[in-house]
Formats: sequence, structure tokens, C-alpha cells
Amino acid sequence: MNPIDIPAPDGTGALRALRFGDGDRLILAAHGITASAMSFAAVARALPADWSLVALDLRGRGGSNHLPGPFGMDRHADDLAAAAKHLGAPVVLTGQSLGAYAALRAAARFPELFSRLVLIDGGLPLPVPTGIAPETLLEATVGPAVARLKMTFESQDAYVAFFRSHPALAESWNDDLDAYVRYDATGEPGTIRSRVNAEAVYADARDMILSAGQFGTDLAGLRMPATLLYAPRGMLGQEPGLLPEPVVAHWAATTELSARLIPDCNHYTILTDPAPARVAAETLTGS
Repeated sequence: MNPIDIPAPDGTGALRALRFGDGDRLILAAHGITASAMSFAAVARALPADWSLVALDLRGRGGSNHLPGPFGMDRHADDLAAAAKHLGAPVVLTGQSLGAYAALRAAARFPELFSRLVLIDGGLPLPVPTGIAPETLLEATVGPAVARLKMTFESQDAYVAFFRSHPALAESWNDDLDAYVRYDATGEPGTIRSRVNAEAVYADARDMILSAGQFGTDLAGLRMPATLLYAPRGMLGQEPGLLPEPVVAHWAATTELSARLIPDCNHYTILTDPAPARVAAETLTGS
């Protein structure tokens, strides 16, 4: 794994990315709403030797946490486009959860930069309850992942222990998840906290909820091969998954999107468990 600094398109600094592998064929990846580039370590490991995966720390997260707003899907799409140009477009594009929505927007706006799109447990328009503030909906949906942004911990080990108690991760803990958590940790002993900018998280959630209809327009206008991989269990490890079957069926029937349910995983372990990670790698490379 090698860090890469990519000039931000607005001139405000550099986006941090992590490159896994040294193959010439490239995949650009975008992570979830409170995650980081380290989310894709297991997928990258499953790639053939002639492929590399470059995972971007989205603006406000990981090594890109210093970059200013505004946030939102259009801003992330601009950053993904800048990364693709920097790497040498066209590249394969993927994203998980929020990253799937950002990747979809980038693919819709900059189709010349991407050869294939793979959405992982995200990217589809979802029904939005009325009368609920976006911030409240985010906290109710994501739960511990967003709660930790307001917390501090005595040590990195204590931070890891907090993650290990997450109901979606407890039974599937592995070295990749341990490394992911330690990458996210910052601060001195006694005040360890997440590197994620909470302002970015809430701004992105608001944008996703208030402009949900635009994702349908993005899907309908895609001009490249596109696949959805989705999980049967959700953010707390429970059934059903984040993407309801009727929603998946609708978009698979009315657009060029193909969909595949990956068994025995949840919203997080679809990336971090070896078996679903291999499926993602095969889909990304067309093998």
C-alpha cells in the first residue's frame, strides 16, 4: 500500500489516496460515509497481479480530512474526476455506500473518464421518510458509525474495541478491519478520536436525502457497463439489507444496470470478508 497525493480540483490542497498493488490496469474506489480508503484492502488483495486499486480518502475523511467544504455528491464527483485524470483515464470506477452515490454521479457527469462502474451496496434512489430531519435519519440509520464521531478514547486499542463490539463486525473481525480502525484514529492517548470531519458527514447525508431523485436521473443516463453488488443484511448486520429487493428489481429492469446479490454478508463485510471481496474483485476486472 502506497499513499498518493492528488491535487484537488479546486486548488485547496491535495486529496489523499492509497494505492494497493503495482499493476498497470487501474480501479478507482470511493468509500462509505464515515469510512476511509482502507475499506478496500481485502478487495485489492483479491485482484490479479496486473491490476491496482487506488482508493480515495474522500474530502473530509482520512488523509483528506483537512480539505474544506462545500461537500456533497457533486463535490465528490469532481474529486473522483480529478483523481481519474491524475491516474490516467479511463479507469474502472467503484464505490461502496455513500461512495457508490459519489461514483454514480461521477460516472454520469464524466463518462469519458471511466470504462466500467461497479456500485457496492449503494447508488440506488431510496424512499425517504417525510417529516424527519436528515441528521436524525442519518443517526438512526448508521448508528455506531456516526456516534463515534462525537467520542474520544483512551487509546487506539480502546478505539478498536469499540469497533469490535459493532453488531455488523463482531463475528467477522479480521486484520483488515483492525488496520482500518487504526488508520482512522488520531490524537494523543486519552483523546483518541476519529479523523472523520463530522461536518462533512452531515453535509453529505443532507445532500443525499434532499436530492435523492437526481440519482435516478444519473442511473437512467449511464453510458458505460454498470453492475450493482448488494448485501442481504444491513448496517447493523440485520436483515433486510440496505437496498430493498423491489428497488433493486426496478432499476435493474428499467436501466442497463445489472444486479447481483452477494450471500452471507452485510453492508460492511461485503468489502471486508474474503469471499465477497473476491466477488467484487472479479466483477471489477471483468473476470
